[in-house]
Amino acid sequence: MLKQTIKNFVARLFATPPSGPVRLSRDKHGIDRRLVSRHAIKVCEVLNQHGFDAYIVGGAVRDLIVGLEPKDFDVATNATPNQVRPLFRRARIIGRRFQLVHVVFGQEIIETSTFRAPSSGNQETDEHGRILRDNEFGTHEEDAARRDFTINALYYDPLKEEVIDFHQGVADLKNRVVRMIGDPETRFREDPVRMLRALRFQAKLGARIDPATEAPISRLAPLIEHVPASRLFDETLKLLTCGHAMDCVHELRRSGLMKSLIPLIDRIFEEDGGEAFVEIALSRTDARVRAGKPVSPSFLFAALLWRLVQKRWSALAAQGMQRNEALIRAADSVIEEQMDKLAIQRRHQADMREIWLMQARFERATVRSIWRMMEQPRFRAAVDFLQLRAEAREVDSVLAQWWMDLSDSNDERRSQMIDAWQAGHAGARRAGTGAARKRRRRRSPSQGAGVDGQSAASAPAASVAPDGAA
Repeated sequence: MLKQTIKNFVARLFATPPSGPVRLSRDKHGIDRRLVSRHAIKVCEVLNQHGFDAYIVGGAVRDLIVGLEPKDFDVATNATPNQVRPLFRRARIIGRRFQLVHVVFGQEIIETSTFRAPSSGNQETDEHGRILRDNEFGTHEEDAARRDFTINALYYDPLKEEVIDFHQGVADLKNRVVRMIGDPETRFREDPVRMLRALRFQAKLGARIDPATEAPISRLAPLIEHVPASRLFDETLKLLTCGHAMDCVHELRRSGLMKSLIPLIDRIFEEDGGEAFVEIALSRTDARVRAGKPVSPSFLFAALLWRLVQKRWSALAAQGMQRNEALIRAADSVIEEQMDKLAIQRRHQADMREIWLMQARFERATVRSIWRMMEQPRFRAAVDFLQLRAEAREVDSVLAQWWMDLSDSNDERRSQMIDAWQAGHAGARRAGTGAARKRRRRRSPSQGAGVDGQSAASAPAASVAPDGAA
């Protein structure tokens, strides 16, 4: 019985439909052409006018069929890069492993690739089987066989409004199955990033990974360490911004892939409240993704690594180091440790440090420093981060809301808020002096109330400790 099951699986894996690819009309695939990038359609039209075949391919077709909005549109064609480039005013050939053409339309880039041949064993690979150079062109059918998962081997002809399906990918989409084309272990060795993609599609589509596809992932997880760090960063960012980030994190940890991406995450989850903080941050990220809002990689990684920064900050401060200096040391050490695995770009590192370092300034602000902080490029991101910490009960929510209101206000309103803050601050100091003398003074209404009507005792002003400036 088991032998027959294996034979049936192998037969299905390598079988080619006897009648060739399935061609699905609009009433079968359901894609609304109005949702397709007009620039991608233009690329297909131009190539078709010059005698070439051209199709919108991959993730865009997959997302359109299941009702998601594609982030970008790619085109596949039988024209070579040197044939594609002269047909468009703004086009350039890129790529070392495999050449393709970027056709530029304002802010949108349509990545246009030539049909590729599947692995023939002649490609340049490393000792683990990862393909290093693969510049062999092929036929349309060969290009479909070379793609990773059946749900990505779909081609949409915007001129005929047909979907061309070589590997029953539409059926797998309807059944929510992520299935590898070809032998999973071989395909994962060719490109270990496919393991990350399988988990992302599982979370994004609410799907399950086909058992045969899933089986080798835990065993091959260490191969991720041989992927260029910059590519890992891009794939990790896609995982965390797919709209189901926490599900991806749990699957990455379960499969063993997380150790090669964000090795510090296990230590963060071991910290008291660490997992809860990450979950709050990622749920906010998911909400922004689903609302179609942009997500800042700097903010995202700042949130993921914050608990380790906070722990080291507290430890250094407890040893007598000045708090700002302690936070700088903690931030630098965490970034340096993480960089051994994941190449977070320098601009993101700088933004992360700025977001973190401003947290200490929120706690001990002065009138002068408040105005200076508002001039910083990452001020609003730092305020959002303070809100995140308030939700995790790390800081006073009243204080966090005061900074958020300040950030959202115009200059006139900000001046009023800061004046009220200063008055409340002075009132709090006088109240402290009076208590020391065992005398109670009643503050005037202008000194005792903030701009939102709160008493000085409960206003954010009294929550911010002075450091010498008035």
